[in-house]
Amino acid sequence: MSEPKNPFEGANPFAAMMAQAQEMAKAFPAMEAFTPKGFEKMMGTMPKEMMEMMFGNALNEGALDARTRMLLTLAGLTMQGAQNDIAFRQAVRHALEAGGSEQHIIETIGQMSMFAGLPAMTRALELAQQVLDEGKDEE
Repeated sequence: MSEPKNPFEGANPFAAMMAQAQEMAKAFPAMEAFTPKGFEKMMGTMPKEMMEMMFGNALNEGALDARTRMLLTLAGLTMQGAQNDIAFRQAVRHALEAGGSEQHIIETIGQMSMFAGLPAMTRALELAQQVLDEGKDEE
């Protein structure tokens, strides 16, 4: 008795991995309804008090507060070209929760234009605006 033919044999490893992932997704019908945006909506925003305790100045008097740390996170993500949409939007939500204003967020991103370049700044502003618009829809 011969072994069944492996459909991925001899294929480009990446192409084989993608084909295998597609086959696995077919086995789980619920995966067809999965969207990254839907997954993002399930993520919560950490309360300001928890942010202060975990990485603010609650336990380290005189240290950076959570708002400043979240604005620095936005600056860093902008420097990377704002490549991870979900992480960037989540950082904006956390910056707002930690007491950052729309102006703080826009100025932080704008400051990075000198270091990250205009395309990175523009992309970051687009992502931030999506979150800022969400807040206006809820009002």
